[in-house]
Formats: sequence, C-alpha cells, structure tokens
Amino acid sequence: MPEPAFDTATTAVAAREQRAAQAGLNVEARSQFQLAADRFMHHRLALASLAFFVFMVLVSTAGAHLWHYNYAQITNQFATGPSAQHPFGTDLIGHDLLAQVLTGTATSIYTAVVVAAISTVVGTLIGAVAGYYGGMVDAVLMRFTDLVLVVPGLAILLVLAHGVSSLASNPIWIALVLAALFWTYLARLVRGTFLSLREREFVESQWAIGSSDRRIILRHLIPNAIGPIVVNATLTVANAMLVEAALSYLGLGIQPPSVSLGGLIASAEGDATVMPWLFYFPAIFLVLIILSVNFIGDGLRDALDPAQRVRA
Repeated sequence: MPEPAFDTATTAVAAREQRAAQAGLNVEARSQFQLAADRFMHHRLALASLAFFVFMVLVSTAGAHLWHYNYAQITNQFATGPSAQHPFGTDLIGHDLLAQVLTGTATSIYTAVVVAAISTVVGTLIGAVAGYYGGMVDAVLMRFTDLVLVVPGLAILLVLAHGVSSLASNPIWIALVLAALFWTYLARLVRGTFLSLREREFVESQWAIGSSDRRIILRHLIPNAIGPIVVNATLTVANAMLVEAALSYLGLGIQPPSVSLGGLIASAEGDATVMPWLFYFPAIFLVLIILSVNFIGDGLRDALDPAQRVRA
C-alpha cells in the first residue's frame, strides 16, 4: 500500500530540519574553536612562549643527537669554562655540559609531559564519574581523593621515590610517582564542572532520547569541560618539572646514567661558586621552560574562558 503523500512530505521536512540543525551545531562548534584560537593568537606572550617551548623541544631532542659530543662522553677537558669548543663548559669528569643540558632538557620535558598525560586522564575519569553519577559513587571517589590530598604530598613522594630509586634511571618511573599525586586537583575540578553541566538542558535531552551514560560523558560533558582540563594539563607540566627537580635535589629523582635538569642542578650545587657555569646553565634552562609553560597556560585560560566566550 503506497505511503500517504502528507506523511512522506512531513518526513522529508523533518529530515531537512535535522540536517540543518546538525549543520548549525557543527558551525557553532567550529566558531567557538575559532574564537578560542583567535584569542590565543592575540595573546602575544602566550604565543611567544609556545614558540619558545616548541623550539626547546626540537633543540633538545634533535640537538642532543646532532651535537658532536654525547652527554655521557668523557673529553680531555676537565672543569673548563665556556669556550668555542665547549659553549657551556665541561664538568670535573670532562663531560660536555651543553650535551648534558640538551639531554637533560629532553628528559625533563618528556617526564613532565608523561606526568601531565597520565594525571589528566586519571583525574578526568575519576572526576567525570563522580560528578555524573553522584550519590554513593561520588562519595567514595571524593573521599579517596580527599585522603590523597590530606596526606602530605612531599612525604608520599619521598616514600614512593625511595621505593623506585633503583629503577629511576628510567624517567617513566619518576613520572608514575608524580602522576600518582597530581591527578587529585583535576578530579575535583572536573567533578564540580560535571555537577553543574549535568543539570543543563542538553544533558536532560540526551537522557530523554535514551543516550547511554558513556555517550553523554564522552560526547557532551567532557567537550564542554575541556577548557579547565587543558589549562590544568598545561600547568601540570611546569609543576612536574619543579617537583622532579626537587626530588633530584634530594637524591631521589632521575638517577644516572640518565640526566635531567634537576639532576644537573643538584650535582653542581657544591661547585656553584668555583664553577658557576655548571649550575647556571641548567638552572636558566629550567626556569625559562617553566615560565614559558606557565605563560602558555595563562593564554589558554584566557582563550577558553566561558565569560570571554559570551562577551565575544
């Protein structure tokens, strides 16, 4: 039996309206991303910091392989100051400091990025589940988070770092130790954001049409909370580099034969007065990288600020 013309026309109109609505949503999503990107591009300090950070990543990774001295190579120059042959000088053993600083920079950045990635994933998942489901799930997850926050972080780091000190020549172990504590703040942040977002109309509409919890969390809630997540991940990179340097200063950071900026600073502390280049070059690299990451985080915070999105 042929379908009535009225029903067919109604179905076609509904399909066109649905496609138009989807296109409108895509245009709106693209425009929001473009607005955020445009605001970030106009944040000159953040843009310059991003360029500097990328430059440091490229120089430290490629330069360590292209420089004619290896970080572990012992030369016939001992405790010499900066020169044309050794731009950053050499240490007491004869290591070329430029090679060590380049390798240490790459190691410190790699460790910090791994910490940020792991802690962001863990914190986002725990905060998302707690904020979305609420009730007993929220209570259990947040009490566990509070327990981790209450215990002094330095004490936990010292215990964990001492436990893996024999394995710390591989930076991934120190990254895991740091990530074990760095997820807590993000978990609370995402949980608060989800508690607010789940009361919005677009979430209720997804519940009404029978969307699964996984789809609502991954496709709707997390994208709307991406601003705080990205900013926190960026700042975690800087914090992880600082804490790793502190652990290295205490002798519990990345261990030889691997080198990091924190380890180089710690090993040069006793010689800072007589051989200042051993201390100042890795310290300057560490400070500049941390400052650049913090400025990038400031730029992302301004670009992804919902209040600025409304004003725009």
